[in-house]
Amino acid sequence: MSTTFYLVRHGVKKSDIGDVPLTAEGSRQAQLTARHFSKAPYPIHRIVASPLRRAQETAEAIASLTGSDVSEDARLRERANWGDDPEQTFEQFVALWDQCTADPEFIPHVGDSAKQAGTRLASLLSELATQAPTGSHIVLATHGGLITDFLVQTFSEQELNRWHPNFLVEQKRLVPECSITKLLIQDGQYTLESFASATHLTEDIEK
Repeated sequence: MSTTFYLVRHGVKKSDIGDVPLTAEGSRQAQLTARHFSKAPYPIHRIVASPLRRAQETAEAIASLTGSDVSEDARLRERANWGDDPEQTFEQFVALWDQCTADPEFIPHVGDSAKQAGTRLASLLSELATQAPTGSHIVLATHGGLITDFLVQTFSEQELNRWHPNFLVEQKRLVPECSITKLLIQDGQYTLESFASATHLTEDIEK
């Protein structure tokens, strides 16, 4: 049997420099995501989160309704976070981010290259799949850029274009907050079951 991973981007975050929290809307999204997993026909065996606050808060919301334990792993951190370089303006941060996306081998003065980021997520997935009991379901609370960095390195452009035309060009805008990307690992092989699904966020949280 395979191990199933759910790569969850954090909810909407406060628009500011540094390690920022979720907004009220981001917290609502996290609660809807938590409810989605709590109603699933399978148990969530484990939740692993990026050390950044927005991902931690998203993970804690999911844990509150699923009863799962949350652990932290730095390999789930975004390739760069505005504020890693306190002298960097937002415009400079975006320009550097776009340069790293266009050239996955490029290593910025702070943070990781897109290739380095994707590789560290792959290492965590491999490690967790080896450690977890067969048939486990694991949630990873992480970041949109890291998810696409991993996918671009792992799957062919043709496969990715099945999920969205011009995936490589559009990747920066393809993973909305609290979307879920479902990934299966069996015998070291990856299968992308769904990409950036956000249908659970359209539900009424009061229902």
